[in-house]
Amino acid sequence: MSNRPRAKASDFDPEVLKLFDQYVHGAIDRRGFLAGAARFAVGAATATGLLAALAPRFAEAQQVKPDDPRLSADFVEFDSPSGYGTGRGYLVKPAKADGPLPLVLVVHENRGLNPHIEDITRRMALEGFIAFAPDALFPLGGYPGDEDAARELFGKLDQDKTHEDFLAAASMLGKLEGGNGRMGVVGFCYGGAMANFLATRLPALAAAAPFYGTAPPVDDVAAIKAELLVVLASNDDRVNATWPAYEAALKAAGVTYALYRPAGTQHGFNNDTTPRYDEDAAAEAWRRTIALFDRTLRVAAGRPAA
Repeated sequence: MSNRPRAKASDFDPEVLKLFDQYVHGAIDRRGFLAGAARFAVGAATATGLLAALAPRFAEAQQVKPDDPRLSADFVEFDSPSGYGTGRGYLVKPAKADGPLPLVLVVHENRGLNPHIEDITRRMALEGFIAFAPDALFPLGGYPGDEDAARELFGKLDQDKTHEDFLAAASMLGKLEGGNGRMGVVGFCYGGAMANFLATRLPALAAAAPFYGTAPPVDDVAAIKAELLVVLASNDDRVNATWPAYEAALKAAGVTYALYRPAGTQHGFNNDTTPRYDEDAAAEAWRRTIALFDRTLRVAAGRPAA
């Protein structure tokens, strides 16, 4: 484990954070980030050093070990005839349960099922849910173990097929033995957008918590039946630009929703592997997400989840 002190968003010039966001989401490449960040490299710091400081540190942020005895975890495959044919994901359950448990689909960022999202899935299972995190990159070999390689690989996906894979994953999870038939979805960045999409396509979905994900087409919003917790960062112009029209459509459709947009936060503030992490905001967003799922999913099954 590194002994380097943990950096915070406040340690970086806001323009560097903007450049990093563009880099993470493919608007610029590594060379573009380094060229832009060079203007803010002072003293012993270099542009390469700034990028390294912003990179995820998975091991240091891990909260739940993969072999935690309180959990049962495995990788499982599922059929996706309208997508890539076969999908794969990380399924985590509480090791002991007194009865059927509610179901939560966990959707990763635009790097596939990396160690951070695996840890988030274990955290969700420790809250008393059966949690399943599909890997969009499985058809292309799965998460490659490197964030840059993962982003490059992600750009090669056929997103129409990937969307069908996630619909198939929800269908599989909804029928899983030991589940109570009530499902929620939580997703981050790309996963937030996917959570919004799934809410428009799964009328039996009980709850969705999209974290800083772009909005679905407004014409699809009327199909949402799930209760939403929309989590946005305050400093996130790219995603937040889609919110006003989304909110208007939610109101027009009579969708039950709540917005949590904590002040001073950056896109990705829930991700505790990078300096954009905001401990207080992340803790509150998690508390509200679990409260939503507890309220909407821990009831007797009255309809299929997918």
